[in-house]
Amino acid sequence: MLKDKTVIVTGGAKGIGKAIALAFANEGCNIVLNYRSTSPEEVKAEIEAKGVKCFTVQADVSKFDEALKLVEAAKEEFGTIDVLVNNAGISQKVTVADMTLDDIKRIFNVNMFGLFLITQAVCEVMKKQNYGRIVHLSSVSGKRGGGIFGGAHYSASKAAVLGFSKNLAREVSSYGITTNCVCPGLINTEIWKSLPKEQADAVIDGIPMGRPGEPQEVADAIVFLASKEASYITGEEIDINGGSHMD
Repeated sequence: MLKDKTVIVTGGAKGIGKAIALAFANEGCNIVLNYRSTSPEEVKAEIEAKGVKCFTVQADVSKFDEALKLVEAAKEEFGTIDVLVNNAGISQKVTVADMTLDDIKRIFNVNMFGLFLITQAVCEVMKKQNYGRIVHLSSVSGKRGGGIFGGAHYSASKAAVLGFSKNLAREVSSYGITTNCVCPGLINTEIWKSLPKEQADAVIDGIPMGRPGEPQEVADAIVFLASKEASYITGEEIDINGGSHMD
């Protein structure tokens, strides 16, 4: 049962993050909604309409002091941190030939280093509880390379998340903490909707299921990984891509 658990969702004010936050709210969880720039008020109202609490924290998790601020604020508000969903991430479509070192640093600062910082801080709380569920959002691009929405630096950052999660699982499993990844493929978000029809049709042709995934389908998989039913699953990666990539 997830009812009354405290869940941190980074980058939770829009897109997949919003769907994740609402899915946990549907399970009766209290939500710590992290955001950097997008206003969280609309999502906060939707969450609280479900009869649970929503605490918003503006923080750039790629900065050590702000990552700590987020964790401390969540702990102070709810007393525990039961689930962490590392959803915050950025992308950039650029070729290797045109990529700069600053481009690489900017992508890794959010997608990997920010994820590391917030996870490191949360793990200290979870170890004391002898309980925790951590789910990282990687990507199909981290397994087969990108090309649609992101460059090689994006793919590399998401591949790094997979390796980090597996190693972390070996370190923290004895504390009752599981750590897993989900690897979404093409998902029906604003970025996808902005593609020209001809390009969108070409992308769909490469998906056996013939459609993009929905944010809710990603959120449902994450809720499962945080549930009691998944208590013996750790160090794993769940593909959510309609068959566009099969291991």
